[in-house]
Amino acid sequence: MRAPSSRQGLILPVIDVHSHDVPRGWPDLAEATGGPGPWPSLRLDSERDAMIMLGDREFRRITDQCWDPEVRAADMDADGVDAQVVSPTPVFFSYDRSPAEAAAVARIFNDLTLEICAELPERLIPFCQVPLQDVDAACTELERSIAAGHRGVEIGNHVGDRDIDDPGTVEFLQHCASLGVPVFVHPWDMAASPRTARWMAQWLVGMPAETHLSILALILGGAFDRIDPSLRICFAHGGGSFPYWLGRLENAWHQRPDVVGVSAQPPSAYLDRFSVDSVVFDERALRLLVDTMGPERVMLGSDYPYPLGERPAGAVVRSASFLDAHDRALILGGNAESFLNLKTPPLREAAS
Repeated sequence: MRAPSSRQGLILPVIDVHSHDVPRGWPDLAEATGGPGPWPSLRLDSERDAMIMLGDREFRRITDQCWDPEVRAADMDADGVDAQVVSPTPVFFSYDRSPAEAAAVARIFNDLTLEICAELPERLIPFCQVPLQDVDAACTELERSIAAGHRGVEIGNHVGDRDIDDPGTVEFLQHCASLGVPVFVHPWDMAASPRTARWMAQWLVGMPAETHLSILALILGGAFDRIDPSLRICFAHGGGSFPYWLGRLENAWHQRPDVVGVSAQPPSAYLDRFSVDSVVFDERALRLLVDTMGPERVMLGSDYPYPLGERPAGAVVRSASFLDAHDRALILGGNAESFLNLKTPPLREAAS
């Protein structure tokens, strides 16, 4: 199913900006990096099923959706998706390692992602990872990866206790802006406690909170005031809890300027500086998201192929009663064309 276009007589592609891959195996990371374990590895249980291991501990069961481009393409066809941004799975970021070790891991996984995407170059758009804990190493790997064929970069929303407004991360984001490289920010490494050990609460509560906190850091930490406005940056999972609490944030900025942030403008003035994906699963949440961010700042995302993602991808956007054809087309593909700086023409002429 294609998106009705805002361009007269044309059909635009449907583009999913939030999906992940895991290669079907990789070199032993202890040997490749020279760093002690435990490192992620893959236990292949069958031709189609595998388990990501962290040392001796099972981390996540996956299927060939993660590594087989033909399986991925079949699912995209079933969902009516023309192209996917393929980003790393955050468990491989290695931000807690030395810069040299993390850079080695990034090179391995970035090259393997290019191999996966090369089989369907018109449909799979690779995003790289970088050793974000070291700005020089991160910029070096970004440049290498973009030269090799990556189209953007995915970063985690924090490095240990350093949030996204950390000077090193801001310098990296400025480098992305100078190169015209789009950035996708994914929450990860959520704080663990007995209270979040039940019901996947780290994912159901921690991930939205992490994303919310990092958007606040860019705004209240003054990072957006220091970064070139040309930066194209998108936050996963609908911006987490941020859209619901923008009013509280705005009120706090006006009522307690002595303690709330150093931003030059109130928080609502920065809504045109970032985008979010659409994977919020409910039309009421999507309406709030679009009302808050504007239809030009929301892009289709699915979190494919993981179980907490949306299938069929874009189902809520397609069925949302409040969206007109123009805004639906923007969210399903038009905004992603701009975010990714795609030069490709629309798919085909619409039937008259």
